Amino acid sequence: MGKIDFNRIPSPCYVLDERLLRKNLELIANVKKEAGIDIILAFKGFALWGAFPLVKQYVSSTAASSVNEARLAFEEMGTLAHTYSPAYTEKDFPEIMKYSSHITFNSLSQFERCLPLVKNFDRKLSLGIRVNPEFSEVETELYNPCAPGSRLGILASQLPDELPKEIEGLHFHSLCESSSYDLEKTLAAFEEKFGRYLHQIKWVNMGGGHLMTRKGYDTAHLIALLKAFREKYDVEVILEPGSAFAWETGYLTSSVVDIVENSGIKTAILDVSFAAHMPDCLEMPYKPRIVESYFDPQESKPTYRMGGNSCLSGDYMGFWSFDRELKIGDPIVFEDMIHYTMVKTNYFNGVSHPAIGIWTESGEFKLLREFGYEDYKRKLS
Repeated sequence: MGKIDFNRIPSPCYVLDERLLRKNLELIANVKKEAGIDIILAFKGFALWGAFPLVKQYVSSTAASSVNEARLAFEEMGTLAHTYSPAYTEKDFPEIMKYSSHITFNSLSQFERCLPLVKNFDRKLSLGIRVNPEFSEVETELYNPCAPGSRLGILASQLPDELPKEIEGLHFHSLCESSSYDLEKTLAAFEEKFGRYLHQIKWVNMGGGHLMTRKGYDTAHLIALLKAFREKYDVEVILEPGSAFAWETGYLTSSVVDIVENSGIKTAILDVSFAAHMPDCLEMPYKPRIVESYFDPQESKPTYRMGGNSCLSGDYMGFWSFDRELKIGDPIVFEDMIHYTMVKTNYFNGVSHPAIGIWTESGEFKLLREFGYEDYKRKLS
């Protein structure tokens, strides 16, 4: 039904464009079908369960990394999760089993401690271990699970010649918003280090980071790569992307509250916070795009840094240019703010949390949730 009418959306608010989500889901479903593999939704990247009725039309499985995510999969997707966590506690593991079909362990010691509970469980669980191929081209170390000294995954040198008989799968994750050619290099490292085990298992989970919905991604190459691997080793292949599902599917609306100037720098202070509502911008770091602005500053245009509404001194980013001077009350709409951003928000400084809504395919705005004082208070006691 065309573009979103931001005048009909409150500020601040995360808003998912249902039409764009469906477009991504159609591409993902096609890759899944053509490659003969399973692609599952990783909640760590996208857990907007108000959109799950649409998601379930295309995918049925989910990836969880905690009890809460596994329970959400059961309650809102109606499925048992493929669960992996760096550490399972004795308190959480019984519920992990309850809400999971597959459980992957980060170490052999975790596997050995949990195995008696698995054997006494009243349902068959498919067990796997996460391995570290010691190869990744992810440049930001914060997002590189194969960096030297990584706590994630077992090294080939730490495994016996034969896997424990209860292990049915291997899981690796070395990508972050990566291409199929990055995966091809990773698979070469994975096969070199762990190929001797592939005849012993039933499935290989290739983790996330497969940004197949990004413009220019070579999906034909991905499909050929996955088909060849699946046929070579006669194993089920699983991908669990997070970003790919919600890539460029929505926005964070905000408004200018004040404009301040210091040392020739004009900062538009907003009713949202980078630290609280867009933490990946500071962690990665990366500069998001703003609707109807110039991403690259223009000398001839009014130019501003964007400032968050928390008291953290580093709660800002810059610079963007506009066709006219900004004024108090003007809308500032950040693009691509649905994947990862929403699941990482916090209540730092007690700043108001943005609302959540969906712009439907019929051209209507549906408000899913607003947040208030009680949400902030309950988080702290």
